Amino acid sequence: MRQSLSMEHPPRERRATPRTLLPVLIAVWLLLYGSFALLWPPLLDDADSVHAEVAREMVARHDRTTLYTNGIRYLEKAPLLYWSMAASFRCFGVHTWSARLPLAVYTLVLLLVVFALGDRFFPDAAAGFYASLVFATSFGLFIFTRILIPDAMVCLWLAVAMFCFWRSLAEPTRANAAGFAAACALGVLTKGLIGLVFPLLIVVVYLLMTRNLAHLRRWHPLLGALIFFAIAAPWHVAAGMANSTEGHPGAVPTAGNVHGFYWFYFINEHLLRYLNRRVPRDYDTVPFALFWGLLLVWLLPWSAFLPSALCRVPLRRRRRSAPLNKTERARLLLFCWAAVPMVFFSFSTRQEYYVLPAMPALALLLGGWLAQDAADTRPPRLRTAWLLFAAGSCGAVVAAFFALRSASPAGDLAAALHSNPGDYALSFGHFLDLSTRAMAFFRLPLLLTSVALLIGTGGHLLLRRAGHRHAALWTLAGGSVLFLVAAHMALVTFSPVLSSAALADAVRPRLTPDDVVVLNGEYESGSTLGFYLRRQVRILNGRSSNLWYGSFFSDAPAIFDDDASIARLWSGPRRVFLLTDAAAPPRLPGAVYTVAISGGKAVLSNQP
Repeated sequence: MRQSLSMEHPPRERRATPRTLLPVLIAVWLLLYGSFALLWPPLLDDADSVHAEVAREMVARHDRTTLYTNGIRYLEKAPLLYWSMAASFRCFGVHTWSARLPLAVYTLVLLLVVFALGDRFFPDAAAGFYASLVFATSFGLFIFTRILIPDAMVCLWLAVAMFCFWRSLAEPTRANAAGFAAACALGVLTKGLIGLVFPLLIVVVYLLMTRNLAHLRRWHPLLGALIFFAIAAPWHVAAGMANSTEGHPGAVPTAGNVHGFYWFYFINEHLLRYLNRRVPRDYDTVPFALFWGLLLVWLLPWSAFLPSALCRVPLRRRRRSAPLNKTERARLLLFCWAAVPMVFFSFSTRQEYYVLPAMPALALLLGGWLAQDAADTRPPRLRTAWLLFAAGSCGAVVAAFFALRSASPAGDLAAALHSNPGDYALSFGHFLDLSTRAMAFFRLPLLLTSVALLIGTGGHLLLRRAGHRHAALWTLAGGSVLFLVAAHMALVTFSPVLSSAALADAVRPRLTPDDVVVLNGEYESGSTLGFYLRRQVRILNGRSSNLWYGSFFSDAPAIFDDDASIARLWSGPRRVFLLTDAAAPPRLPGAVYTVAISGGKAVLSNQP
């Protein structure tokens, strides 16, 4: 009888990881994360440029404790991402690429840690390489590092914590305890309390499942606690002291009556956000089923192999009745690692990128299975390869259809989009605006997508049928790289709608220190304007979202306008530049001059 692939291979002598694999991984990182992706597109409105502006103002104010954006306190985020960007700005100046460089470097270190973990978890020499290759070429990691959000950093500190924990199971040394505690502290300084909650939950769940809770007593808990607080506490204490409660705050803040850092950061941003009761409620949540389904999307194309990888996790009680070998224990730890973030966020508000902390663990499970399968000398199974090819062929046909059927693009992309403002609270809500007519603007990315899908899935099928399993996986990875390049090209094409950088370029040559820049609507809708102009912007009818809470502190600048104040400003002697929706400008007295139009937005002025 043919032996099932799901059975463990017999133990074999461990081989060193080929020296050629690590340079290949670094080359993939350089291509996808460390080259053109640093330069294009310009920073996008909302989180991308808001976070870059926080770092720019950190440098300008020489204040590493209190975060500010557009001159207003921004208390809802942990500081490590902003410290990193500020350091980059000090070294290289304030540029698009220097804003993105720290996150790209963190991503490289994350891939190297995944590589090292795979090498320790699995006996197959290529497991670490395949795990890091899966992660590097997955759609989720790539697309969520196009935005300056700290979630890839969360993945890094979680991976380092798991590395230290895994080593401690063999020898619970002080160094392993210190490394775990430091990783947790850096996770807290990156994205708040989940930096501690996730590693501890994963460790406790795993030790419960392996009946080894006594390990915690042996693992120098006092030393770990001291190191954790030594790293994580100073900023929190300093931020609390610098941002104390003012006046007599109630349920809703008013001018001079506002809770300080501790309430806003820990209660509002952690507890109330988790319970979907945060104020202001300026966010949406991804439906439960979609949240779990997106995990498969963000792992594409490698999620096709996920059932095979998960089937090898020793969850059945009859298997756990006997001692688990090292590889089985590793798979069980990876399962706990992936499950904890997914289950945790299943009971809270969710964004599309909240699945990222689970992805390194799944990439490692996939890498271990792919390496073992590639080393198998038996005739290959082709069912998954055929499914991949069928899905890839359908995707290629659809992409080619839209690319070749659409008429030549004309005018502004924004004019070809549908408007769905109710979806914009989601990270990729603007992409739901795409219409059939808009596909004409994406002809080249669509054609490249079609080629990538055919080459990747078709080449994988042909080479696997011929018994060249490693070559098949490399071809699939090559197709993924080509697809991600196409996705980046599409983002560059879409960027005039998502960014106000082109409008900032139009304003900059005309701008003098005495001029006034005003943004009509929420600050996040045109936040790139302030970053690229290197100055504070006034806000018309948009006291909300990220600026809302901080605007009630006594030191908040008076930058919020209404219809009456903008009318006075517009009629005054100073030149005013107003960024607004081109289709819905505010009512303005006197002459109105159009400076520039791009991406459905316009810059108007009261002087020629």
